[in-house]
Amino acid sequence: MKQIGAVRSSFAPWNDPASVPLVRFEGVTKRFGDMTAVDDVSLSIYEREFFALLGPSGCGKTTLMRMLAGFETPDAGRITLGGEDLAGIPPHKRPVNMMFQSYAIFPHLNVEKNVAFGLRMEGMEKSAVKARVEEMLALVKLEKLGARMPHQLSGGQRQRVALARALAKKPKLLLLDEPLAALDKKLREETQFELTDLQVELGMTFLIVTHDQDEAMVLADRIAVMDHGRIVQTGTPGEVYEAPANRQVAEFLGDMNIFEAVVDSVEPPMARLSGEGMKFFVQDDDCPAAGSKVFLSVRPEKMRISLDPPPAKTPNVIAGEIWDIGYLGDWTTYLVEIAPDRRVRVAQANATRHVERPMSWDDKVFVSFDPDAGVVLTS
Repeated sequence: MKQIGAVRSSFAPWNDPASVPLVRFEGVTKRFGDMTAVDDVSLSIYEREFFALLGPSGCGKTTLMRMLAGFETPDAGRITLGGEDLAGIPPHKRPVNMMFQSYAIFPHLNVEKNVAFGLRMEGMEKSAVKARVEEMLALVKLEKLGARMPHQLSGGQRQRVALARALAKKPKLLLLDEPLAALDKKLREETQFELTDLQVELGMTFLIVTHDQDEAMVLADRIAVMDHGRIVQTGTPGEVYEAPANRQVAEFLGDMNIFEAVVDSVEPPMARLSGEGMKFFVQDDDCPAAGSKVFLSVRPEKMRISLDPPPAKTPNVIAGEIWDIGYLGDWTTYLVEIAPDRRVRVAQANATRHVERPMSWDDKVFVSFDPDAGVVLTS
């Protein structure tokens, strides 16, 4: 486990100018009739990277993956894998394997035969097939279930069979299309960590498509956020979450409070903003000039809530009233009304054990946040 942590923490080939990407999308466009599903996308994915395409339904992420797999053909641009242009190469001849959301397990074959299917189609010798199947089943911890039929397996076990089958041919690149969507919440969270450990252990390149931002944040080394066929931001989970490129990314990746404001003055790295009847004091190295219209974004977990007013001179204090409460066990979310029909969301960790809530509906409260908690966005 320490070895896996060391690999993941030090892995960043995209920061090395000498690194050559394994996969390149170069100006790729795909249209279906009058609809542009993928619009002039350029993207690089590196060997041994766990990369996530993240975005809402219909944003083009699955189409982009299907073009890489060979199930769709670009209308413009090109896709290369290991320096080779993939144009004209059929799916079964690409060094790529895809794990579908439905798992696509053959119901009439047992676990061993499902995993062996692709190997037998390639004409691999029986002894080699047997050894590879045993290796894959041990890898996904199903070595005792080889004789079972798919209907005798749980959802999580079927997912592991599909993963073992996808890995059996040892592709250069594994494509994962919403692979955990059918699992319950607890099993999905457990499997996420197992997938990252497995990817590092195998030294393979994984590309996952997902609309679940939490899943992308846990799994990926880097994330490309897509919308309307375009990539709007690419970066590590920390970069896209803490420094979103625009309001669209900020609101898609988790909850976000957005304040419309105007820049009053800038004394780098500090800036004064005003908006919605409030004054804000923020730390932002890239704040635009005075007079600019901006959006101030603040994550709910970076806000504090209290019944008593904060000490004098505390920056960024907003008075309000608790409008609603969501208790999640480890976190409590408060919706605080700060003006008629204007609410902010505050998330507070439940660090101490209590049954009675310290704050309740209709309580008068104060919300505050530090100057470095907010991000100034221009669009």
